[in-house]
Amino acid sequence: MQRRPMNHTKQPVKKGAYKKLVKSLKPYTLPIVISMIFIITGVILSIIAPQYLKDLTNEIANNAASRTIDMDKVWDLAIILIIFYVANALLSFISGIIMTQVTQKYGYNLRKNISDKINRMPLKYFDTHPFGDTLSRVTNDVDQITQSLQQSITMLLQSVVMIVGVLIAMFISNWVMALTVLISVPLAILQMMFMTKLAIPHFKKRQAYTGEVNAIVEENFTGSIVIKLFNAEKRREKGFNESNEKLHLAMIKAQIFGGMMMPIMSFISYFAYAAVCVVGGLLMAYDKGISFGMISAFLVYVNLFQSPLSQLGQAMNTVQMAAASSSRVFELLDEEEEINEDDKPYALLKDGYEVKGKVEFKNVRFGYNEDKIIIPNFSATVEPGMKVAIVGPTGAGKTTLVNLLMRFYEINDGDILIDGVSIHDMTRKEIRNIFGMVLQDSWIFEGTIRDNVVYSKEGVTDEVLNKALENASLLHYVNTLEKGVDTHITGENALSQGQRQLMTIARAFVENAPLTILDEATSNVDTRTEIQIQNAMDNLTKGRTSFVIAHRLSTIKNADLILVLKDGNIIEHGNHDELMALGGFYESLYNSQFDEEAE
Repeated sequence: MQRRPMNHTKQPVKKGAYKKLVKSLKPYTLPIVISMIFIITGVILSIIAPQYLKDLTNEIANNAASRTIDMDKVWDLAIILIIFYVANALLSFISGIIMTQVTQKYGYNLRKNISDKINRMPLKYFDTHPFGDTLSRVTNDVDQITQSLQQSITMLLQSVVMIVGVLIAMFISNWVMALTVLISVPLAILQMMFMTKLAIPHFKKRQAYTGEVNAIVEENFTGSIVIKLFNAEKRREKGFNESNEKLHLAMIKAQIFGGMMMPIMSFISYFAYAAVCVVGGLLMAYDKGISFGMISAFLVYVNLFQSPLSQLGQAMNTVQMAAASSSRVFELLDEEEEINEDDKPYALLKDGYEVKGKVEFKNVRFGYNEDKIIIPNFSATVEPGMKVAIVGPTGAGKTTLVNLLMRFYEINDGDILIDGVSIHDMTRKEIRNIFGMVLQDSWIFEGTIRDNVVYSKEGVTDEVLNKALENASLLHYVNTLEKGVDTHITGENALSQGQRQLMTIARAFVENAPLTILDEATSNVDTRTEIQIQNAMDNLTKGRTSFVIAHRLSTIKNADLILVLKDGNIIEHGNHDELMALGGFYESLYNSQFDEEAE
């Protein structure tokens, strides 16, 4: 796996990330609007409540000395205030539930879209991107988006409505006191701008470093045997600790700068409280129509005004965090994907046509990168029913040739034809229905043996399944298990490496495709099992066109045609006897293996 270098010195929010984030929320407009209505109603009640608090305070303050307080009026005002605040709490609770449902549904659909996207992406993406980083985008970044949206949408709307409403209420009550409260606004805005500028780069780094740490953990987990084999635990631990330390420092700095906002806002609020008391006292002293109840109401307004300012700063922080994460998620969703061929009809498998198996390579040119061509000009014709072995040194293009045949990668130039039909005219699904393939790396998932062998094939009878297991030399082993083919396996470690390979071979038997590809299928089994599998493979490939990539040249002596590759070109071709008689590259390659075995 090739790793693309990550740049953590500067992690800008991708251009258009905010626009894409807002656009992606369009399907949830109705519940968001309903939530907004509840929020706005609750805010209006919070703004009106201080007026009743003013009347309540004045009733008590003005009549306390004479002991003539109208308790009926006090109780009426108190009940109204309780109703207002209870209603506000209920409205906030309901709007919170709605927004929780919206954001979690959004996260669910976002993860689903990423999963669907991954299935449509070409293999070249996974060649250049660490699996752990991709996993981090699906988990950490999506979680960050949903959590940030749940907080920010509510806080932003609540804060804006509250600020506008409180300003109107304050200026209606007393414009001098309102201007006094507004003195704190420039201070609040400046500190929000300053703290946001300090905090956001660290939040972006945090998300990037999280992806890197996940990538390292994934590598350490999948490569644990190799790590232990070469005593590389300390080296891998050192690499993990370095990345983990970067993440640790980024998280600390992000939380420090982000957490400083509330204490500073609290200081500004206390400053505003003091200013209101001083100015209110002066106005009362000069009899400017200010009552004690109005000062009390303004103290409440200060809290109602300062709190949304602080929330506004936090909301901007969370929006930025959501945008930073959405940049990574939408970057993945915007990646180039394989052309959709769902509406394209089959070009070969139609009208009951039975595939004969003639394969033609015509001047095939390919490179994983345009500036580095691996196969410059490859041509060959394989007749129906032939067993074709592809041999050559490492990097000669053997597996690449098969990848092109299966359309895992698209050729740069030239063409490949199956029964005279170009693979460009065939869908990938059609091509993969034509080929059965056994890879060198076995893949077993958690489930029963039946699930693993049958996999996506429908209508497989027990007879067919048992025959496939027998051909793959697995039936005896399976019959020794208590539940047989219905035995549950918990992953690759439940079976030996050879058994895993045998199971993937049995999977190919069940597939029963007209053409077969064996990519070093016997490399992970012992000599005795190799002989058994070789006999089974002869039965599997009999009457079918088959391609065998082999490093052990002794296993392909009976091939009808051997293609000897070097630097992406066929340098020799023929059967085993012809190539040995030729005395060229194949002979030296073949003899060198026996020399090594003798040594």
